[in-house]
Amino acid sequence: MILAADVSNAYISLGCIGNRGTYFTSRFATISNKTEDEYAIDFLRTLELNGVPREKLEGCIISSVVPPMNFVLTRAMEMVTGKTPLLIGPGVKNGLNIRIENPSQLGSNLVVDAVAALDRYRAPMIIFDMGTSTTASVIDRQGRYIGGFISPGVRISLEAGASGTAQLPRVGLEAPQTVIGHNTVHCLQSGAVYGTAGLIDGMITRIAEELNEPEDQLTVIATGGALEKTITACCEHPIIFDDQLVLHGLWLIWQKNQNGRRLKENK
Repeated sequence: MILAADVSNAYISLGCIGNRGTYFTSRFATISNKTEDEYAIDFLRTLELNGVPREKLEGCIISSVVPPMNFVLTRAMEMVTGKTPLLIGPGVKNGLNIRIENPSQLGSNLVVDAVAALDRYRAPMIIFDMGTSTTASVIDRQGRYIGGFISPGVRISLEAGASGTAQLPRVGLEAPQTVIGHNTVHCLQSGAVYGTAGLIDGMITRIAEELNEPEDQLTVIATGGALEKTITACCEHPIIFDDQLVLHGLWLIWQKNQNGRRLKENK
């Protein structure tokens, strides 16, 4: 098994994965001023809590969209596993056929999502990842990554509204009973949850038109945490929610970069 980390601007998703599937997943806040020692302690405690001896880890891998964190997290993983993690970026094999203007600009998280989705689902497809930003990756019928879109994330939008106005409060992200809110809190929640669901539904329709594909022929996948599941449950289009997509993609990319050496699962 390997230790895998997906680093976003808000969270670090950590997990162990191997031939037998996912052993555990955990999330940490991305804190830029934490040291490698502090993160190493966090990682080690998480392994201990989940009953995973670090001696059984055959390697580690990091996908990061926060470059200033890469050195600290690389050192933390080295301290915990005794091995240098594979950092996804240029020169790392992923097997993805990327057909955008500048492939080097594609975020490593989107690469990982696409690699996993192509292994698990049928193209053409759209993959939604709702974190600091709401992103979509579009893969055509030939399995080519052809582009997508990026919009402000739900939390960023709500925080901007609360910090930029005198009377709008900070609210919990849950779906109110009705789309029409009858108080300020419900109005904000409706805009965040149902508004984002409407964005997703509308973009699915527009993307299907550009691909010249019937909407019911598109496989639509979403990944993330509880918030993302709440939002996709409010969409009108059928959406597969796969919270293990990133870890699966990291495992596949790890395997592709082992020079043909097949990993043996520890017992």
